[in-house]
Amino acid sequence: MAVQQSKVSKMRVRIRHAANRYRGVEPTNCSSCGAPCLPHRVCKACGMYGNRQVLNTGSRQG
Repeated sequence: MAVQQSKVSKMRVRIRHAANRYRGVEPTNCSSCGAPCLPHRVCKACGMYGNRQVLNTGSRQG
């Protein structure tokens, strides 16, 4: 039978249990178009990152 080597503190147990509460990255709404997008990433709908146009999302007829 296993014998506990030393007492595990309340803080150590709570830190271990806190990992089970993580639900992943929650999507936010884009400030320019309102489409759902991940934080700190370029919006796939409009191509904006912050206040800058980073991607050209319009299709080109070449």
